[in-house]
Amino acid sequence: MRQWNTRKTLREERIAAGGAFATGKTIDPARLVDFLEAVLRPSDRVCIEGDNQKQADVLARGLAAVDPARIHDLHMVQSGVVLPEHLDIFETGIAKRLDFSYSGPQSARIAKMLFGGKIELGAIHTYLELFARYFVDLTPQVALIAAVSADRHGNLYTGPNTEDTPTVVEATSFGSGLVIAQVGEIVDTLPRVDIPGDQVHFVLDAGRPFYVEPLFTRDPAAMTETQILTAMLAIKGLYEPYGVRRLNHGIGFNTAAIELLLPTYGEKLGLKGKICTHWALNPHPTLIPAIEAGWVEQVHCFGSEVGMEDYLAARPDIFFTGPDGSLRSNRAFSQTAGLYACDMFIGSTLQIDLAGHSSTITANRIAGFGGAPNMGSDARGRRHPSAPWLQAGAEADPDTAAPLRRGRKLVVQIGETFGEGNAPLFVEKLGALELAEKLDLDLAPIMVYADDTTHIVTEEGIANLLLCRTADEREQAIRGVAGFTEIGRGRDTAMVERLRARKIIQRPEDLGIDPLDANRNMLAARSIKDLMLASGGLYRPPSRFRNW
Repeated sequence: MRQWNTRKTLREERIAAGGAFATGKTIDPARLVDFLEAVLRPSDRVCIEGDNQKQADVLARGLAAVDPARIHDLHMVQSGVVLPEHLDIFETGIAKRLDFSYSGPQSARIAKMLFGGKIELGAIHTYLELFARYFVDLTPQVALIAAVSADRHGNLYTGPNTEDTPTVVEATSFGSGLVIAQVGEIVDTLPRVDIPGDQVHFVLDAGRPFYVEPLFTRDPAAMTETQILTAMLAIKGLYEPYGVRRLNHGIGFNTAAIELLLPTYGEKLGLKGKICTHWALNPHPTLIPAIEAGWVEQVHCFGSEVGMEDYLAARPDIFFTGPDGSLRSNRAFSQTAGLYACDMFIGSTLQIDLAGHSSTITANRIAGFGGAPNMGSDARGRRHPSAPWLQAGAEADPDTAAPLRRGRKLVVQIGETFGEGNAPLFVEKLGALELAEKLDLDLAPIMVYADDTTHIVTEEGIANLLLCRTADEREQAIRGVAGFTEIGRGRDTAMVERLRARKIIQRPEDLGIDPLDANRNMLAARSIKDLMLASGGLYRPPSRFRNW
């Protein structure tokens, strides 16, 4: 007769084995490696919590120290491959297979290991896609998570950086898996309960906070005039005519410049209250001046940002906060908001091809996706209308009758024609395709597909791909904003001018923008210190960004 509780039985066995190295739920820190060797099994599916910010770093180091003769061939299913230990376990044979979303700091090393056969790749996912698979075919058998603090019953307080924790715990605990949490301290009373103790099986008092990367902090002092020009183009050429109020900004100096231009250039254009009011966004410090100037009505956050904690707690009308006053972030919910409730995604990339496909993956660097493909995609399941969505849909499909015409999400790629190291933004062939050929992948790791991309913004102007009616028009529209790159120099000048006459391409002068006006005096803050002062001293920048 079939047994229907084998997974629960296995979890009970794991709990019993781990109990030899714990007092109740509390793991003896000196026996962490012994504990992990007791609860893990070869070929287990394991999630180490960590994305592009928060990391269960102590548990990651513990896992890297287990004996590969006892624990091996693990299948890692985790948002971020960020710490060296995340890859060390593949070097030693502790882990074998990997499904992930983001690997920014480890992008070169992970590429080398994949080419060398050290890692068996499942797939590179978006965050939301990986979270979904946690509940279908990639449910973790063991989850190693991070929280701020725990009480004696195993209840967890995750604080501003809640991020992925509820999703990972929900899938693991209710899927009969084992949940192990590292915390900064064990206390008698928590500020609030974010994860109930009956979903947490063991707790490790790490004696210090988990590691968090200040990923979304951009120093205004490092912004260039070219980036400011692209920001002005975006505001005047996209935000204003479409009336974009609900949006997401990707990481980068171009979008940070947009945020710092809202209280200055945006105010000059009379756009306050008409654009940029509702956001799905990490708490970018560069958004502080716009918030203080009354531009922003509400922000839901994927995670927090180092140094922003006090500011967020002091602005509960803007941010989602708990009864303790601190931010409640949730990556899965904010990704869903970005997919279905935002009318625009605008972000940077490393490469764009002649069709409009883009990727941050090159032949030698695999940075993953994070949430960008989710933010930068047109949700086919959307049914509620909004003015920007309907306007974009009408531009893309003028022949379909309005009641049956789908709207379109605005998906904008913004950047300079030449990036870091003078690398061209526009290429004939994406590095992602070369990577797919090297690794014999079934699917090239494209970040944003061409059929989702609606606009491209560079210092040369804006290409509105929605208005293109043929593949040739689309290619020439892209070439027309590609500057002096090889792609740009290959344009059909006469056709580009015809596209400009139809407003498929718009130059700065077509929008009444003088490039000489794009200077740092336009920014509402010109340094990290200015951001701190704008916050009334509530923003406490990390030491690496302080020069005072």
